[in-house]
Amino acid sequence: MLIIGMILFGLLVGAAAQLIVDKSKGGIDWSLACAAGIGGSFVGGLLVSLFAGDGLALRPSGIIGSLAGAIIVTAAWSWWKSRAASSVS
Repeated sequence: MLIIGMILFGLLVGAAAQLIVDKSKGGIDWSLACAAGIGGSFVGGLLVSLFAGDGLALRPSGIIGSLAGAIIVTAAWSWWKSRAASSVS
């Protein structure tokens, strides 16, 4: 159940990151939301929780770090995608 909860939390965080970063687009790319949410939650949430001294428990610092990590992953993906599209044209 914990793994399913982490995946669902990652999807929500990834979707929120897409809404923050890509304000002009209407929809949510759920595959990117999953990847950004889980990757951002792992990297950002783990690092911020450990630096804040919270350990591996669910704390507000980990949730904020998860969102920050997902925003970074989403912004990097959007930049990479726009860079690739401009080099093809």
